[in-house]
Amino acid sequence: MGEYSGVAGKTADFSNDTLLKISKKAREYIIRMVYEAKSGHPGGSLSIIDILTYLYFNEMNIDPTDQNLADRDRLIMSKGHASPALYAILALRGFFPVELLMGFRKINSKLEGHVHRGVPGVETSTGSLGQGLGIGLGMALAAKLDSKSYRVFVILGDGEIEEGNIWETMMAASKYKTSNLIAVLDRNRVQLDDLTENVMPMGDISAKAASFGWDVMEFNGHDFRDIRRAFAFASQKREKPVFLIANTVKGKGVSYMENTSKYHGAPPANQEEFEKALKEIGAT
Repeated sequence: MGEYSGVAGKTADFSNDTLLKISKKAREYIIRMVYEAKSGHPGGSLSIIDILTYLYFNEMNIDPTDQNLADRDRLIMSKGHASPALYAILALRGFFPVELLMGFRKINSKLEGHVHRGVPGVETSTGSLGQGLGIGLGMALAAKLDSKSYRVFVILGDGEIEEGNIWETMMAASKYKTSNLIAVLDRNRVQLDDLTENVMPMGDISAKAASFGWDVMEFNGHDFRDIRRAFAFASQKREKPVFLIANTVKGKGVSYMENTSKYHGAPPANQEEFEKALKEIGAT
């Protein structure tokens, strides 16, 4: 099982240095998975991995030994193509053996290219962009109706929020005061084949989210001190849903993958690129 799989129940308060070590190992797994499969989405996986590390190891109430815990916090990976990031973290957290990661996108493996509910720890299948926030809202409303204390975290891509149903869900979440719903926008500014600004300029996302009735905060999605501050903000008692904007770097940690759409959906092109990525990440 994962090196950090022994932690059960409400996650411990790991130091920033330990979180950095976990995210570094997760980055290594992401690169190994997509290169072994010769397929996958490393760019957006590398940009969100620090946030997933913090959520699964320091924030969420989860227990790999009791995956149906009624009051467990839920996470919806709405940008479902970033499956290598979620699978790596779930394996490190002890939901399934890390050895299974190398089966990514292969026949007879549960680790499909888009997040799949058949994988231990995955709450719902995603991949059709724009739908995850609505699923998350439904879960948040269910918690309120059932008098449950769990929270629902939804990871969004910034290309994804070009979808209209994101904004429909945001209106509904505000109306129903789902304060247990926390959306996290992976604002890496690069989507499938270009910069988001070139595909669809988004203007002031903070102001837009606030105008839809959400409490909003921006933060550095690669600084664990700032990530810690953002989720402390999200945990404050309130009546509104929370919209966290994580300023991130596409392909973070691998120089030739950073800030380019080339590796949105492509693995290292050859052995040289693969080895360079592992070296830059600091893989052992």
